[in-house]
This record gives sequence, C-alpha cells and structure tokens, in this order.
Amino acid sequence: MAAETIFSKIIRREIPADIVYQDELVTAFRDISPRAPTHILIIPNVEIATSNDVLPEHEAALGRLFTAAAKIARQEGIAENGYRLIVNCNEHGGQEVYHIHMHLLGGRPLGPILAN
Repeated sequence: MAAETIFSKIIRREIPADIVYQDELVTAFRDISPRAPTHILIIPNVEIATSNDVLPEHEAALGRLFTAAAKIARQEGIAENGYRLIVNCNEHGGQEVYHIHMHLLGGRPLGPILAN
C-alpha cells in the first residue's frame, strides 16, 4: 500500500476539491494547476503509489479510470473533438504525487506529444 497522500484526503473529502465524479472505485477532480481548459485528475480510491506497484487485484479500479474518463469527457463536452489521457510514473516520468492518477486534458488542440 502506498503512503497516504493529499489525494487520499480528497477521496475522503477531508480537504476541498472540485470533484466532478466519484464512485466506489475512483474519484475525479479538477487539477488546481490546469495545463488545458479541461484538466481533470482521475484516481483510484485505493492507494497505489506508481504504475510499477500495480497488482492484478487493482485491475477493476484501473479499468474504471478509463470508463470514468470517457464519461467525464462527454460530461465536459470534449469527447467529440478529443482529449488526452496521461499517466506519469516516478520522477523521470513527471510524477509529482505518489498516488497513481490519470490526467484528462482537453478543450483545445493539444498537438503531438513527442516532437522529433
């Protein structure tokens, strides 16, 4: 189990966040430093530090990240034009909070992820 992070407190609603979706497996809320007009973090309600720590018993929660992302994208009006989903892992991957999370970004053209 991962060490408790600020995300755990958001899941339990102990600290304020703009929660846009929550069910028994995942919680989604607006990023406080958005990188696009729509920038939502989707997190499993169980603490998993990084992608390297994923176990078979996490499959339902991690699969729900994707179904929640599609539902939220429709809710936010960005599904038709498209959006980006990102999961960072560890320092070199850009992970800042060690509770696995998916970034849902959209609301404008995002361009290629990697340029030559």
